[in-house]
Amino acid sequence: MNTAELSKEQRILRVMRKTLGNVVRDVTPLGGRSNPLADTTIQDIKDCFALIAEREKGLAEKLGFDQAQPYYKDGKLPNAQVISFVKPCKE
Repeated sequence: MNTAELSKEQRILRVMRKTLGNVVRDVTPLGGRSNPLADTTIQDIKDCFALIAEREKGLAEKLGFDQAQPYYKDGKLPNAQVISFVKPCKE
């Protein structure tokens, strides 16, 4: 599998995850109403999210992406620095 094929699969997975999330958001009941989805359907949706996440992780490993570091399309890291704030003691 070449990089273009992997990238296409990643886009497909991203769209599937987004669409599934939108469906869940649309059918989520408001204000204590009962859920229109059966418990088995809810579990199936959770399983789908898990499978999508697992495949996305596998593709990222295959392409050599480090999951701990953000990926920037242009390859440049932002030039911002992290500042540590320490709360002063009350002594």
